[in-house]
Amino acid sequence: MAEYRKLGKKTKLRKALLRSQVTQLIYKGKIVTTEARAKEVQKIVEPLIALAAKEKDNFEEVTVQAKVARKDKDGKRVKEVQDGKKVTVYDTVEKKITKDAPSRLHARRQMLKVFYPVVEVPAKGAGRKKGTKEVDLVARMFDEYGKKYADRKGGYTRIVKIGQRKGDAALTVVLELV
Repeated sequence: MAEYRKLGKKTKLRKALLRSQVTQLIYKGKIVTTEARAKEVQKIVEPLIALAAKEKDNFEEVTVQAKVARKDKDGKRVKEVQDGKKVTVYDTVEKKITKDAPSRLHARRQMLKVFYPVVEVPAKGAGRKKGTKEVDLVARMFDEYGKKYADRKGGYTRIVKIGQRKGDAALTVVLELV
C-alpha cells in the first residue's frame, strides 16, 4: 500500500501545495479543497496540533533588561551632542519574555518547517508595504489551538462533503478545525 496520495503532481509541487493548504487551514480555520487533498492535509495538521497541545505550557517567563531608544512626541529618536557627535539617547527598561524549554523549541522548529509565512495587508492600503504585518502561526498554534484542544485526544479536524466540482466532477469538501 502507498503511504500517501500523489495527487497527480511531482514531489516538489505536491509538497508545496500541501504546505500551502496546511498554512491556510491554520490561518483561516477552514478551506475548500478536494477530498484526496483534504485527507493528506489532515494527516499533516493533526500531529502538529497534538504537538502544540502537548507543549502549550512548556516555557518560563524571564525578566530582562533592554535598551530602548527614547522618542519624542513625533516618534523620532531623541539625539544629544556628545564630543561633537549626535548620539541617540537610550533608556533601560525591564521586559518579560518567554523562554521555551528545549522540547517546545523543537516543536516550534518542526512547525516552522511546514508553515509558509503569512502577511496580513490592511484592506484600505491594499498592495502597500506600509501597515502590513506578519502573522506568527506558531504562536497561534501554542496559544490558541494548544489551549483549545488540550483535553481532546485527537480528531481536531472535520471533513464535510459539499458536492462535485463543475469542471472535472471531483468531490469537493470543506476541511475545518473542530
